[in-house]
Amino acid sequence: MSEHPRVREVTSLSNATVKELRALHDRKGRRESGLFLAEGARTALEALDNGRAPEILVYHREGRERDVVRRLRFACLEAGGECLEVDDAVLAKIARKDNPQSVVAAFRWTRRPFAEVDPAAARVFVALDRVRDPGNLGTIVRTADAVGAGGVLLVGDTCDPASVEAVRASMGSIFAVPVFEGSEADFLALASRWPGSVVGTALPASKHYRRADLRSPILLVMGNEQAGVTDAIAAACTDLVRIPMQGRADSLNLAIATAVALYGIAEPEDTALG
Repeated sequence: MSEHPRVREVTSLSNATVKELRALHDRKGRRESGLFLAEGARTALEALDNGRAPEILVYHREGRERDVVRRLRFACLEAGGECLEVDDAVLAKIARKDNPQSVVAAFRWTRRPFAEVDPAAARVFVALDRVRDPGNLGTIVRTADAVGAGGVLLVGDTCDPASVEAVRASMGSIFAVPVFEGSEADFLALASRWPGSVVGTALPASKHYRRADLRSPILLVMGNEQAGVTDAIAAACTDLVRIPMQGRADSLNLAIATAVALYGIAEPEDTALG
């Protein structure tokens, strides 16, 4: 074990830091501490690659000399964080599951209002109206990262982007893509001054999503999993488009629909074929 004062071996399930980390599975605990959990060395390394060091790093004591753990430990300590070397039981306690990842890290969540959105930062942004499923949200963040989006805007009462489920589904992209949060009124104010197209997907729309004449930057608006976008948000869109359904299914999963729309309307034509 390291002799660094901020590297501790912890075996007690009642340890205060262990309890603090376990509490990050609940939204209340995340809001109170300002921290969130990221599971796995790969996700923690994605954070490092995006300039984010963990405030608390937990790893299995048997893996302390792994290159990836050494790199994460160095970054954590350099940033003033603390490291816990633990056993299987403590990892399971923190992760709330059997056979957890051998590395778990806690990071500081950065809250960003819509006022910080810079439309000039990218060709496309994604707005989600009252998204409720953290798996959908995390997958959309990952897709937004893949397409080079400038950010994901969460409108109204949404699930928590810092939840363990959302972070896990993002596969590390939560550290690469800015996530902005605001009310419907905040979004309507942003949409009213948006310099490009604000395009929403809606079942009643007649325009095919790949045939819309859109101006960059594009703000793609996707609705709630059950109800779609609100009437007020639909009215604020410069364009409403549809994704045609040719089989018996009358809708797509929100994360899949967002991916289809992003690659259909947001990718420049000269790169569409790779």
